[in-house]
Amino acid sequence: MSLILVGAFLFSVLSSAVVAQGDRALRAGAATSNITPPLGTLRVGSFTPYPSIHVHDELHARCLVLDDGTTTLALVTVDLVGFHRSVSVEARRLIEKACGIPPENVVISATHTHSSGSAMGSTRYTNEQELDDYQRFLAGRIADGVRRAQNLLRPAEVGFGKVDAGEYVLSRRWHLAEGKERTDPFGRGNRVWKTAVPNDDYTKPAGPLDPHVYFFALREPGEGGAPIAVYSAYSAHYAGDAAIGHLSADYFGYYAEQLARRLASPDQDPPFVGMMANATSGDIGLNLEAFSHLPGPKGNYERCRFLGEKLAEKVDAALDGVEWRTEAPLAVCFREIELAWRKIEPELITWAKEIENKAPRLKEGDLPIAARWPTTKEYVAALSYAGRVQALAQVKEPAKVPLQVVRIGDVCLGTTPCETYTEIGQAFQERSPFENTFMVELNHGYLGYLPTPRQFELGGYSTWPGTNYLEPRASEKIVDELVEMVEELRP
Repeated sequence: MSLILVGAFLFSVLSSAVVAQGDRALRAGAATSNITPPLGTLRVGSFTPYPSIHVHDELHARCLVLDDGTTTLALVTVDLVGFHRSVSVEARRLIEKACGIPPENVVISATHTHSSGSAMGSTRYTNEQELDDYQRFLAGRIADGVRRAQNLLRPAEVGFGKVDAGEYVLSRRWHLAEGKERTDPFGRGNRVWKTAVPNDDYTKPAGPLDPHVYFFALREPGEGGAPIAVYSAYSAHYAGDAAIGHLSADYFGYYAEQLARRLASPDQDPPFVGMMANATSGDIGLNLEAFSHLPGPKGNYERCRFLGEKLAEKVDAALDGVEWRTEAPLAVCFREIELAWRKIEPELITWAKEIENKAPRLKEGDLPIAARWPTTKEYVAALSYAGRVQALAQVKEPAKVPLQVVRIGDVCLGTTPCETYTEIGQAFQERSPFENTFMVELNHGYLGYLPTPRQFELGGYSTWPGTNYLEPRASEKIVDELVEMVEELRP
């Protein structure tokens, strides 16, 4: 072969390599969709939901689409306390139809704001349900947001980081001192109790904290490139100082706004999108001492605003230390496993019927979740649990539990559809082959709290039947499955 031919051959090979490398370059696009329900919708997040009377700040689906030239991935956070699995199924069907993104490549998680409308539909203890008007609207708006984000795909760099924000969180589950044990609505003794202000009745937290805000950021290439989006996750349940009957995205929304103010100019086009998912906060709430200096009564949104600002400040500072990359191979593993629902003992059914016989029937008032009629204040929780345990006892088919693991370069994100205890997320991190691993909860549905088996023995609100939906060993089975899925994505 002549030198000319050899040179031409090598040029062709090198050119092909450059093109192939360029094909793997990351692209990203982000957008939002308004998902605020009409006023009058029940504002959920407590046993006594109030009809919404005001929108303090709009609720959104915040959407990010990533493309590495081979795989397209969509990540969505929605300002809801939770949503039924059927909403995710429909939203992902619409996304595939409009965008061509496979359903298994779409991540949709609820932030868990306690001041949103309900997207749970007629019953939460079922795998499929016919969508109501708001659920159909919600699925369509999620799909619209992803489509708009896909329209904005452009070359991007990605950087991953985490920052300590442990001073703002505290365990919600505490061991009770000897002689201070408490009885739950079912008449059973509990050694652990939910509290936001532990006092002398309590001895120590029942589980660990995860103090970190995990995040990955996208920007247009080059030093000083315009920011595209930041996807974050933090283990703080919610701030919860919204006014009664008001709709609000809680601190998740404030964080997104504050991050945009810090990172982007007001007239940036396309606009920057901040996103805050809920990590593993099933047993984690706010450390109220960190907020004790704030003025005003409940309903002034000071806690939401303060926490959003502080977290945005920390992430903004941490971005200075991230390593930016133009390539980040994408991969997804999605499985839907079957687990048994929480078993309801016959004596609980007897208790439930007795409560329903005793609970006064009021002709007017707000209907508590899962209860069958309005009642007096002292019967609200008990009547709600009476409805829940009877509904759970009637479920025959296994629960479909959607699980998802996502790889973004050297970052791994695992998900559950439950309010997940922190020690579960930490167990997943310890067993993951990826150094940068974190977990997001309430993804693709809402299946109650997810305690570990040892926590069931201790009791407490989130272990009770009706707030916990799945079998006691569900957390172990879920982590085992997620770790197996991670192995499929190992570089």
